[in-house]
Amino acid sequence: MQDFKSFSDAIIDLKSEEFESFALKLFRFQASANEIYKKYVEARQIKVEDVKSIQDIPFLPIRFFKDFPVVCGEEKDFPGFYSSSGTTGMITSKHYFWSENWYLEHAQSLFEKEFGKLTDFHVLALLPAYLERKGSSLVSMADHFIRKSESEHSGFYLYDQDELLRKLEFLAKGNRKVLLLGVTFALLDLAESGKSMPEMDNLIVMETGGMKGRRKEMIREEVHEILKKFFEVKEIHSEYGMTEMMSQAYSKGNGKYTLPTSLRVMLRDVNDPLSWSNRKQGGINVVDLANFHSCAFIETQDLGRFDENGELEVLGRFDNSEIRGCNLLVQ
Repeated sequence: MQDFKSFSDAIIDLKSEEFESFALKLFRFQASANEIYKKYVEARQIKVEDVKSIQDIPFLPIRFFKDFPVVCGEEKDFPGFYSSSGTTGMITSKHYFWSENWYLEHAQSLFEKEFGKLTDFHVLALLPAYLERKGSSLVSMADHFIRKSESEHSGFYLYDQDELLRKLEFLAKGNRKVLLLGVTFALLDLAESGKSMPEMDNLIVMETGGMKGRRKEMIREEVHEILKKFFEVKEIHSEYGMTEMMSQAYSKGNGKYTLPTSLRVMLRDVNDPLSWSNRKQGGINVVDLANFHSCAFIETQDLGRFDENGELEVLGRFDNSEIRGCNLLVQ
């Protein structure tokens, strides 16, 4: 656990120019300490000493989190895990944490760097389905945000749309900003309910993705247009995260994400997962330095591209991948 503490301390004030050297140090540690990742590196016939740059690092397919305990050390030494959402019968991912408090403090730090102090917000979390199961990292994060907002009006909401709208109307006249953090299908259900939205100029609507099999899948532009019209906001904010990641990225509109210093995205060729894309579009490989205790190098099933300003846009999912609860899919 001492290695975990040193890694956790190091990423707090990590500078962008230090990212690659830190990632290489972490790779060497995980290729030895993580038995699953070690076997994967060996199966790829990659010698650790030959890895000289971040482009040389092998990325573990995200499916491994469904089938194995992806940890540095032994499973029994970890106090708990987060599990992914999924439809009935699906195998869900498990991501063990070495310190839940550290994860929550890290999540708070990433949010506040983008949006300011949580004490400036009332946090309303519209997360049905996630609240109805155990082990959701999103629910843990939302609960932490609610507590840290220190507002008696912050809280969770399930299916009572009228109660939520009454609370929004009450908070519209306050001095604090209102963060409505919602799973996509629940926000759409509210927007298409025929109910009236109170006029607000202090509201931030943030969708976390996720249709959960409740609705037809829609492209992001269509979802955001419906939500902007109902909530009468100029932009819909988004959170990009998943069970297998300890870091989150945020978008303040148009689905364009700014990556925190603990996170880097690299795009692979959609037809050859072992090659890098020679375009600004491809499959998303994630380097999440906050995964120092598990595996920081993940080959996801998301598709993405970078715009001219270097911001990430998540386009959807590979057609043959399983439905995931925290990501939008392209219809």
